[in-house]
Amino acid sequence: MPAVSRGIDRIEVTFDEPNLVANAGLLLVATLTVRLGLERLINATVDLSGRVGGALPGRKVLTLVHAMAAGGSHIDHADILRSGATGSVLDHRVMAPSTLGTFLRALEPAKAVRSRRQAHGTRPSHILDG
Repeated sequence: MPAVSRGIDRIEVTFDEPNLVANAGLLLVATLTVRLGLERLINATVDLSGRVGGALPGRKVLTLVHAMAAGGSHIDHADILRSGATGSVLDHRVMAPSTLGTFLRALEPAKAVRSRRQAHGTRPSHILDG
């Protein structure tokens, strides 16, 4: 048997078809998010008004969810949702990784804990006491 002159790790596969959808499994997740009305629900319940990156939280959360469903492990992997025709499968505008970072910084965990405490009338001492 002849030896292969190239290692498998040297092969690069590229696609230039504009109608190609990377991670076609996103269709199921995207369908569920639309039927459940998640973007509208998130926009109605997450109030980050007055904070940089706080507008339209629904599309930002869904971009993060879809990126994770596509195998993303960090914010920069959200760019995979912008390749080929993947954006046409999703019912929301795919946000850029830099926008997602700004959004996540607007979430400030201390304010979320304070809001939860006010809503429930309790003090989560195990969190606040260190």
